[in-house]
Amino acid sequence: MSYTELKREVFEANMELNRRNLVVYTWGNVSQIDRSKGVIAIKPSGVSYEVMTAEDIVIVDLENKIVEGKMRPSSDTKTHTHLYRHFETIGGVTHTHSTYATAWAQTQQAIPCYGTTHADYAYGEIPCTAVMTDAQIERDYEEETGVQITDCFKDRSPIEVPMVIVAGHAPFTWGKNGADAVYHAVILEEIARMAYLTKTLQQNTPPLKQGIVDKHYLRKHGKNAYYGQK
Repeated sequence: MSYTELKREVFEANMELNRRNLVVYTWGNVSQIDRSKGVIAIKPSGVSYEVMTAEDIVIVDLENKIVEGKMRPSSDTKTHTHLYRHFETIGGVTHTHSTYATAWAQTQQAIPCYGTTHADYAYGEIPCTAVMTDAQIERDYEEETGVQITDCFKDRSPIEVPMVIVAGHAPFTWGKNGADAVYHAVILEEIARMAYLTKTLQQNTPPLKQGIVDKHYLRKHGKNAYYGQK
């Protein structure tokens, strides 16, 4: 894929965040990787969606060095590149401060799997990372945000759960490309809203029965999936 095409796809993915009302002003970013070239395209830092163009998208390598672009890349770039280096099957990353998912992050709670809507898209709870330590803050905050996430997935599959809540911060999602990562950001916000309402209506609501979780997740994912069209 040419840099021009990669930038266009990332621009469109970022604009979809805006269309879906998941961002306010500049509160979000999407990236996509071209693994054959070892580069990612990502939103420029602090540029509003109202004025951003495809040409403004920045290309960086996996060591965070600018390859093409006149603007500074997102301040979250090191988090994105950390995820690409450690989750080798993903092709896109999205970060937002969407309202309900961020509320869960601020309470430092994982989102339990209360129902089948959740189970269709994430196999089990949506985890919340550990709170960043003082030592991590003093090192490299954005890189350590990536470490928080990958540490949280030592015993989880980033394919089975393509989303996470960063404690005290906000959500990150990923997918096969930038558009897919945005799709998961939209899904996460709706799941977070449903979970909030569920817990508000009944504080001690139990998680969904595991057999139903298995059925709903596996009918959409895996070799024996049968949801949708071939």
